[in-house]
Amino acid sequence: MARLTDKIFHPVRILKNSSGQTLVEYGLLLILIAVVVIAAVAVVGQKANNTYSTVSNTMPQP
Repeated sequence: MARLTDKIFHPVRILKNSSGQTLVEYGLLLILIAVVVIAAVAVVGQKANNTYSTVSNTMPQP
């Protein structure tokens, strides 16, 4: 039982274990990339909408 508590509560080992830390970093990067992609799609979509509206307004009505 002493070995189990040493493995769990030993501060140096806890600080050196970074597998969970890298998983969190990858998750944060994924969220950041998703936010950037959503913002880019929103901006491009608005610009495309404005372009189509301008073209539609300049065309003669039948």
